[in-house]
Amino acid sequence: MATGRTHRPATRSRGIPEATVARLPLYLRALTALSERSVPTVSSEELAAAAGVNSAKLRKDFSYLGSYGTRGVGYDVEYLVYQISRELGLTQDWPVVIVGIGNLGAALANYGGFASRGFRVAALIDADPAMAGKPVAGIPVQHTDDLEKIIEDNGVSIGVIATPAGAAQQVCDRLVAAGVTSILNFAPTVLSVPEGVDVRKVDLSIELQILAFHEQRKAGEEAEAAGPDGSGPVAAARKESAEQGPDGDVPAVMPA
Repeated sequence: MATGRTHRPATRSRGIPEATVARLPLYLRALTALSERSVPTVSSEELAAAAGVNSAKLRKDFSYLGSYGTRGVGYDVEYLVYQISRELGLTQDWPVVIVGIGNLGAALANYGGFASRGFRVAALIDADPAMAGKPVAGIPVQHTDDLEKIIEDNGVSIGVIATPAGAAQQVCDRLVAAGVTSILNFAPTVLSVPEGVDVRKVDLSIELQILAFHEQRKAGEEAEAAGPDGSGPVAAARKESAEQGPDGDVPAVMPA
């Protein structure tokens, strides 16, 4: 089986926009679920709804892949799974190293979804000497002193950083110097990398802060609608509705 070091996806050379590339995994996830249910074909509307996008955008995205579907039939599910997997580079083996085997790193190592999507955890690396040799998810942890040799021996081009923020840049520099050209960063810091190195950042605290913003805004809108004494337009509408009968103009309870 080919490895990530010698084969790279052709998305850039084919001129596929980054926004489309970012949506391809969403389509693949929805298509995989359909395939597991033995669904042979799917319409653009059904697939778009399952992926959370609009159908016009989906058809445009698929046109970059050269896939236009069949009028009245839709898209062949199995072929699309193969086509998107090939475009994303998932028809080959991608050895990955995870650096920083704390709670998060250990959770990532135990995640079963990597292997099913073409990613093989080749090594786990940590700076704590006490962790060396300790198995996590069946893989013995190795010390950071051996990072460069581990990268070379396993032909790794994708690295995952799950270290504290203060150690992330140094780890990143060593990974890049050793030949890693794609990094998934879970550390709460911005990494500086040379041209030709791709970094994807995952910061759970930032996502929670964004959700907190939306919750605060919704709470403010509800309070404004209700008014300081419960006499806002929403409250008034509810009161009016309660005072009206089923036909909207007769009191629900007639006076005695």
